[in-house]
Amino acid sequence: MDENCDRREANMALREDEQLSPAAMLLHEPSVNYCVITIMGCKTSINPRIIRQGLCQTMLNHPRFNTKMVKEGKKAKWIPTTVDLDKHVIVPEIDSNSNVEQADRFVEDYISHFIKTPLDMSKPLWELHILNIKTSDAEAVAIFRIHHSLGDGASLISLLLAATRKTSDPLALPTVPTHNKHSSRHRSTPFSWLFAIWWGLLLICHTLLDVLLFILTIFFIRDTPTPLKAPPGVESNNKRFVHRTVSMDDIKLVKNEMKTVSSLLYCYSQTINDVLLGITQAALTRYLYRAYDVDANSNGAKLGSGFLSKIRLRASVIVNLRPVGGIQELADMMAEKSKVKWGNLIGYIILPFSIALYEDPLEYVRQAKNTIDRKKHSLEAILSHAFAKVVLKLFGVKVVAALTRKVLFNTTLAFSNVPGPVEEISFYGHPVAYIAPSVYGNPHALTIHFQSYANKMTISLAVDPLVIPDPYLLCDDLEHSLNLICDAVQGNHAV
Repeated sequence: MDENCDRREANMALREDEQLSPAAMLLHEPSVNYCVITIMGCKTSINPRIIRQGLCQTMLNHPRFNTKMVKEGKKAKWIPTTVDLDKHVIVPEIDSNSNVEQADRFVEDYISHFIKTPLDMSKPLWELHILNIKTSDAEAVAIFRIHHSLGDGASLISLLLAATRKTSDPLALPTVPTHNKHSSRHRSTPFSWLFAIWWGLLLICHTLLDVLLFILTIFFIRDTPTPLKAPPGVESNNKRFVHRTVSMDDIKLVKNEMKTVSSLLYCYSQTINDVLLGITQAALTRYLYRAYDVDANSNGAKLGSGFLSKIRLRASVIVNLRPVGGIQELADMMAEKSKVKWGNLIGYIILPFSIALYEDPLEYVRQAKNTIDRKKHSLEAILSHAFAKVVLKLFGVKVVAALTRKVLFNTTLAFSNVPGPVEEISFYGHPVAYIAPSVYGNPHALTIHFQSYANKMTISLAVDPLVIPDPYLLCDDLEHSLNLICDAVQGNHAV
């Protein structure tokens, strides 16, 4: 163990054991036993000694990263323990003379191989793998594996960024975008009170409808079987992780220049999420049309847009329920009376995807905006969280786990977007090229995660290769869809 960690052991004795939160207990059930994978490409070779020293000074001071989970009957606790970094920081010996394409596949194969082995419950539930091998977009790769019970995406990204500094200022923490979820959404008018009543009535109606569909999804409503839909037991299958980095400027161009008229009912402005969902809908339509076209040709017939439009395809979307959205400063999350506390403070919404062929690529973004605006005007995420808490108290964690798995399995994919730092950062002195987070253990054959970083957007896919054997084609579809939408925006703008 690194000598710089010795001083931390004395401090651990001062802390008492801590009970696992209900969310953490849920995430240790076999049917929802999730782990977070964060792949971080670096622009230089990684020095493991410097990384170990940095971990001792930052991440290992966090209680979740120097405690282990111990079960006592039906209860479980976080128990302080000594961290042996040699068991957490893995640096395999690898052939660094491989060509770039072989190196990319080696990293993917390496991750797929090591996630077959569960995290060791006798030590803190995290590990870091360092691969000093040159890939197509990095000189070296660092891979974090962290059990989801330690925190949700917002918490874990906040912790990771606390271990980084601005490349332009080695002493400064990175700047991360935040927004207040309770900001005003409409202008004051003489009839504001009438509008407020109408707004409230719509909120109630939308919430009741969404909750009803959520409950029906648990028991009855399932997505259409497609080449993207997972079979039973997919959560235990091995996953493959691939990513593609695109320009953030292109996404902002669509957001800023597209002349989308805001709905009079919702009055929400265009957002990055609208564009990302639009890109995804266009890409999934392209992917499915090609897949069905190939299958249908073998039978002497061709399936067209009429069939595609009847497909029910929905995404399970995790929503951060903290009153302030985005990524927060770690110090704020750890403060005793903070409103943006560390942990798993999330709810679920079920987001329908429009699978249809449009001549105008911008229609995918318009459809996405309508869908997201409608979901924003609902309490589905808050009530799904509250419902889980009530069921947990009445029937126990196993029932909540079973219901959670059913609602997720009956949808087709998981979809998320987490904003990252707005300028380039360094990880303990190693300049970062990209950040590609994802998750495994969920009952989906496809997870799509968007992660912004400086002027880039990384699209990270986690797929079951038995269901989706060609994830690179799906990456191509996502990139191609963005290009088509950008071209359409520029064409309209020129006119």
